[in-house]
Amino acid sequence: MPATTFLFVPGDRPDRFGKAAASGADVVILDLEDAVAPADKDAARAHAGTWLRDHEAMVRINAPGTPWFDADAALVTARGIPVVVPKAETPGVLAGFREVVALVETARGVERAGELASVPSVTRLAFGSVDLAAELGVAPEDREPFAYARSRLVIASAAAGLAPPVDGVTTDLRDDEALEADVRYARRMGFGGKLCVHPRQTAPVRAGFAPTEAEREWARRVLTAGESASTVDGRMVDRPVLARARRILGE
Repeated sequence: MPATTFLFVPGDRPDRFGKAAASGADVVILDLEDAVAPADKDAARAHAGTWLRDHEAMVRINAPGTPWFDADAALVTARGIPVVVPKAETPGVLAGFREVVALVETARGVERAGELASVPSVTRLAFGSVDLAAELGVAPEDREPFAYARSRLVIASAAAGLAPPVDGVTTDLRDDEALEADVRYARRMGFGGKLCVHPRQTAPVRAGFAPTEAEREWARRVLTAGESASTVDGRMVDRPVLARARRILGE
């Protein structure tokens, strides 16, 4: 199954790298961008390079056009490290890396989601709701302004044959109900994972994206009925329904 939990850890905090790796997150992302002050960028890159000699993780590099992009890109390309590219807008930039999660967090990136998803090196799209909120002048916790953007990423991912996209962060680390509600909404919109900013978020995020027992039971009834069945529980069964049932059960 595709990864559902993507945990950021600041690149200038090597003391936290091991804790992040032990958190149970599907993917650890060493963050050289938003979590690191400009004066600490070079040190963070060095810390990440050292740790990645013996461990696996992704690296969120600094955005194209920033003073640190070239050095960050040199590190990940020389070592073949999977990369998260922020402010993803230009397909040609993404093509220069081996394996990319394209973080779409600008209006231009949203409008080019289909092009970004079609780049061969792109394995997943992710949604940067906080940065997009700043550009649009809206509150990042308000879901309604982002319905179009989220749908664009979901459709673009499906059209390109990618796994469902990864939703943005929940910034309130203390509100478990808000996190769970955000996960339910993202899953309903067609997302398949979420960016996390604290290890305590990984378990509820993973649980929220897992099929419920009711969904599993429905899928089992559908598959037990077989391809010759026309209805289950009074609802039509056809090939797309069978495919959904198999996907729920991981078959």
